Formats: sequence, C-alpha cells, structure tokens
Amino acid sequence: MIPPYYGQWESAERIGAVLAGGLRAADDPLWPRSGAAGAADYERWADHLCGVACLRMVLAARGIVPPRAFDLARELTSRGGYVLQRDGGIRGLIYAPAAAWLQQTYGIPATVRIDVPAAAISAQVSGRGMFIASVHPSIRQPSIEPPSRGGHLVLVFAAADGALRFHNPSGDTPASRQDVRLPVSAFDRFYAGRGIALEG
Repeated sequence: MIPPYYGQWESAERIGAVLAGGLRAADDPLWPRSGAAGAADYERWADHLCGVACLRMVLAARGIVPPRAFDLARELTSRGGYVLQRDGGIRGLIYAPAAAWLQQTYGIPATVRIDVPAAAISAQVSGRGMFIASVHPSIRQPSIEPPSRGGHLVLVFAAADGALRFHNPSGDTPASRQDVRLPVSAFDRFYAGRGIALEG
C-alpha cells in the first residue's frame, strides 16, 4: 500500500516555487492548516519539517489521523526532538525522541538505526515495515552528484525490481514527490546510512 503523502509545506504543488525562491513560504495560502502560530512562524519552521512530514505519513499509513504539522513539531520539541538554538536556528529532527514518541503515543515499534547499508533497506520495508532515511535534499534531482549525504528525511515504504520506493516531503515536482522509485545504487549516493526503522 502506498502511504498518503504529506509535504513540508501545506501546498504540495507550490513546493517547487518555494524552493526556487519564486514564492515565500509565508505566502503559501494553506499555511493556517498547519497549525503554525502565524505566517512568519510557518516560514521559519517549514524548512525543518521533513521529519514531521515523514512521521505523519507513517501514522496515516496505519489509518491514524496524524496531528497537524505544527502541533506535532511542538510536541516533539517538548520531548527534545527539536532544539531551538540561541541564534534562532532549529536543530532536528533528532531521531531518538521521535522514535520514542511513536512507541509511547501510538505503540508503533520504532528503532534508531545507524550504519545501515542502502542494500539492507529493502528487507526493512518488506511487509508493512517502513524506513525514514537520511538523504541529501538534492535527491529530488537524482541525475546530479550530491555534495554530501544526509540532511533531509524521506519515507521509504517499499522496494521492487532493485529500486526503493519513497515519498519525499520536499519533492519539487509530482515525479520527485510521491512514490519516487530509485535504484538502490542511485539512492545510495544521497543516503547517509541512518534513519528510523518502523516495524510492520
């Protein structure tokens, strides 16, 4: 089953314009739906909500109505999943508090995993298993060579014919957003070898 999709920004079809700089996140007409305190709050946080989007997709895949994006971000912040820094920056998503939240709130077995080869993800996502994987955000353009690995989260939910299938919360086109299919070798160029494993 393909999980429902959630993006980092409420207007998925406008993600490309936001990333290209042609649209401010604060001008997303659907921002009130996120639960943000205001347009400026939405703009400050949306860049950091790939993990929140992945967690919401995990819940939706199990038939659970997920919290609004900012309600979840606030809950995770209270648990140490995000850290508000003195300079105004936001650090996170931090995996361990997010995994603990899934287990404690919804009873979903979640484990922080490091040193997981890309080739091992296929076994993890068999059945109802899923994997929130750390990748470089340029994975939305798989033909390029990423400058590094990690820094962004995607939800891998299946594997088929040597490819991993995933939703990308910051995909800038329909093809780079939902049910993206990349050969394991291509995925590996962006992948940092870590993430959160969700049992089926």
